[in-house]
Amino acid sequence: MIVRSGSATYSGLGKDGKGHVSTQSGVLSDQPYGFNTRFEDGKGTNPEELIAAAHASCFTMALSFALAGAGYTAGELKTEAKVSLEKDGAGFKVTRSDLTLEAQVDGIDEADFGRIADEAKANCPISKLLNAEITLDRKLVG
Repeated sequence: MIVRSGSATYSGLGKDGKGHVSTQSGVLSDQPYGFNTRFEDGKGTNPEELIAAAHASCFTMALSFALAGAGYTAGELKTEAKVSLEKDGAGFKVTRSDLTLEAQVDGIDEADFGRIADEAKANCPISKLLNAEITLDRKLVG
């Protein structure tokens, strides 16, 4: 089993509070977050942005390994994830993650590409974690 960690602090309460988020690797270290970075355009990060980055990277890596496992040896994958946060009763809920993929894979046809990409979308660990609708808009180029 692999265990990774992240941590967060929040000083003050509600809109007036300010937080900092860090990751075990140190890639994020005391990065600011709070109401203004989540619901406005304040400088810093927010949980949804971090989930989007995690989902895009997880899916892209899963697809890369699936393509290699199917015998493809060269290509480039670019994925963007857009995570939606919507009002849910008195709180909020992440309702969807929309993946947009642009791929160049030597020797692949559209049908094989679609099948492998859809399987990667369904089976990457972050897709399995999310309790939200997940879409994939894919484009094979070259």
